[in-house]
Amino acid sequence: MEKKLNTSSVIPLYYQLKEILLENIESGTWNPGFMIPSEIQLQHEYNISRNTVKKAIDELVQEGMLNRIQGKGTFVSAPKIDQSLSNFYSFSKVMKSRGLNPKDIILSLKENEARVGVAKKLQLTENNQVFELNRLRCSGDEPIILETSYIPTQLFPNLTAKMLENNSLYDVMQKEYGIYVTKAKEVFEPVLIRSHESMILQVGEGNPALLLERIAYDNQGIPVEFCRSLIRGDRCRFYTELL
Repeated sequence: MEKKLNTSSVIPLYYQLKEILLENIESGTWNPGFMIPSEIQLQHEYNISRNTVKKAIDELVQEGMLNRIQGKGTFVSAPKIDQSLSNFYSFSKVMKSRGLNPKDIILSLKENEARVGVAKKLQLTENNQVFELNRLRCSGDEPIILETSYIPTQLFPNLTAKMLENNSLYDVMQKEYGIYVTKAKEVFEPVLIRSHESMILQVGEGNPALLLERIAYDNQGIPVEFCRSLIRGDRCRFYTELL
């Protein structure tokens, strides 16, 4: 590494180191999967404290540029998955368009009475039944999204987990029930991953994430799904184009 830290600068040393590491990633000097020098190596290389090195790496890990693997080292992460906010969000379509292999793991499918908040979103009465579908959405074997969908039982009687194996939810709605999703209202907000979510998504507790809430409607404007998706912030980002 040719660049040196400027100890006379007002810019903190950890941030200067972070910028040097980031430049190596963005320039392609370090490709995805490359194991970066250890904290001790960087400490000696730049004659700085271990805490300074750790803080620089911690921020890059939180931003999804680096990935720590316990007992092995710290590696350059794969590029983030981009998705335009100007289009209807479909995880499966985004994965396929990037040449990636989408895979859904069905964690549970159960029938319950609609809670007040869910019933309001789906325009149901409180005692109406809904299917609660919990899925882990993956790129290959890597968990990306933890998702819970609430679906009115009256619109989709006899829905089973088997029907959803290797099929998208909206494809099942269309093929099995003749219901077409034509529009959706989506709201995003930044959140931090909690303990039980970190275990499922295989990331650290407190890592950044995006919470997506969606109400999907059929061609008659009837709500057919209310969905909450917890999307890993270190692996995904969203953009929009202003004209």
